Amino acid sequence: MITCYIRYVIDPHKLPEFEEYARLWIPLVNRMGGTHHGSFLPSEGASNIALALFSFPSLAAYEDYRIRMASDAECIAAYELDKRNRSIVSYERSFMRPLLD
Repeated sequence: MITCYIRYVIDPHKLPEFEEYARLWIPLVNRMGGTHHGSFLPSEGASNIALALFSFPSLAAYEDYRIRMASDAECIAAYELDKRNRSIVSYERSFMRPLLD
Protein backbone atom coordinates (compact mmCIF):
# COMPACT_ATOMS: atom_id res chain seq x y z
CA MET A 1 0.00 0.00 0.00
CA ILE A 2 1.08 3.56 -0.70
CA THR A 3 -0.41 6.68 0.86
CA CYS A 4 -0.43 10.00 -0.91
CA TYR A 5 0.05 12.95 1.43
CA ILE A 6 -0.85 16.32 -0.05
CA ARG A 7 0.04 19.50 1.83
CA TYR A 8 -1.87 22.50 0.52
CA VAL A 9 -1.09 26.14 1.09
CA ILE A 10 -4.49 27.77 0.80
CA ASP A 11 -5.89 31.27 0.85
CA PRO A 12 -7.36 31.44 4.38
CA HIS A 13 -10.00 33.88 3.14
CA LYS A 14 -11.24 31.19 0.76
CA LEU A 15 -11.56 28.33 3.22
CA PRO A 16 -15.20 27.57 2.28
CA GLU A 17 -14.19 27.33 -1.38
CA PHE A 18 -11.32 24.97 -0.55
CA GLU A 19 -13.61 22.86 1.63
CA GLU A 20 -16.02 22.47 -1.29
CA TYR A 21 -13.11 21.39 -3.53
CA ALA A 22 -11.75 18.94 -0.94
CA ARG A 23 -15.17 17.34 -0.39
CA LEU A 24 -15.43 16.56 -4.10
CA TRP A 25 -12.26 14.45 -4.06
CA ILE A 26 -13.30 12.03 -1.30
CA PRO A 27 -15.86 10.08 -3.38
CA LEU A 28 -13.80 10.51 -6.56
CA VAL A 29 -10.71 8.84 -5.08
CA ASN A 30 -12.86 6.08 -3.57
CA ARG A 31 -14.70 5.50 -6.86
CA MET A 32 -11.42 5.19 -8.71
CA GLY A 33 -9.98 2.46 -6.48
CA GLY A 34 -8.35 4.38 -3.66
CA THR A 35 -9.22 4.88 -0.03
CA HIS A 36 -9.56 8.52 0.95
CA HIS A 37 -8.67 9.07 4.61
CA GLY A 38 -10.04 12.59 4.69
CA SER A 39 -8.97 16.14 4.25
CA PHE A 40 -7.77 18.10 7.25
CA LEU A 41 -8.56 21.81 7.38
CA PRO A 42 -7.03 24.57 9.49
CA SER A 43 -8.31 24.85 13.03
CA GLU A 44 -5.73 26.05 15.53
CA GLY A 45 -2.30 27.16 14.42
CA ALA A 46 -1.53 27.97 10.81
CA SER A 47 -4.61 29.25 9.00
CA ASN A 48 -3.32 28.52 5.51
CA ILE A 49 -2.32 24.83 5.63
CA ALA A 50 -4.61 21.91 4.75
CA LEU A 51 -3.83 18.24 4.22
CA ALA A 52 -5.31 15.31 2.34
CA LEU A 53 -4.42 11.64 2.73
CA PHE A 54 -5.46 8.79 0.49
CA SER A 55 -4.11 5.33 -0.24
CA PHE A 56 -3.88 2.94 -3.15
CA PRO A 57 -2.83 -0.71 -3.08
CA SER A 58 0.39 0.12 -4.97
CA LEU A 59 2.21 2.89 -6.79
CA ALA A 60 1.08 1.28 -10.06
CA ALA A 61 -2.56 1.54 -8.94
CA TYR A 62 -2.01 5.21 -8.09
CA GLU A 63 -0.41 5.85 -11.48
CA ASP A 64 -3.41 4.18 -13.16
CA TYR A 65 -5.71 6.47 -11.15
CA ARG A 66 -3.76 9.52 -12.34
CA ILE A 67 -4.15 8.45 -15.97
CA ARG A 68 -7.89 7.76 -15.61
CA MET A 69 -8.62 10.94 -13.65
CA ALA A 70 -7.15 13.08 -16.42
CA SER A 71 -10.09 12.17 -18.66
CA ASP A 72 -12.80 11.68 -15.99
CA ALA A 73 -15.51 14.36 -16.26
CA GLU A 74 -16.04 14.65 -12.49
CA CYS A 75 -12.31 14.96 -11.78
CA ILE A 76 -11.95 17.60 -14.46
CA ALA A 77 -14.91 19.50 -12.96
CA ALA A 78 -13.24 19.42 -9.54
CA TYR A 79 -10.03 20.90 -10.97
CA GLU A 80 -12.02 23.52 -12.85
CA LEU A 81 -13.79 24.52 -9.62
CA ASP A 82 -10.51 25.47 -8.00
CA LYS A 83 -9.30 27.21 -11.15
CA ARG A 84 -12.31 29.49 -10.74
CA ASN A 85 -12.12 29.81 -6.94
CA ARG A 86 -8.33 30.02 -6.65
CA SER A 87 -8.36 28.78 -3.07
CA ILE A 88 -5.14 26.76 -3.49
CA VAL A 89 -1.95 28.83 -3.53
CA SER A 90 0.36 25.82 -3.89
CA TYR A 91 0.66 22.18 -2.93
CA GLU A 92 3.22 19.44 -2.53
CA ARG A 93 2.62 15.73 -2.93
CA SER A 94 4.57 13.02 -1.10
CA PHE A 95 4.16 9.27 -0.94
CA MET A 96 4.48 7.23 2.20
CA ARG A 97 4.16 3.62 3.17
CA PRO A 98 2.44 2.71 6.40
CA LEU A 99 4.21 0.92 9.20
CA LEU A 100 1.43 -1.15 10.72
CA ASP A 101 3.34 -3.74 12.77
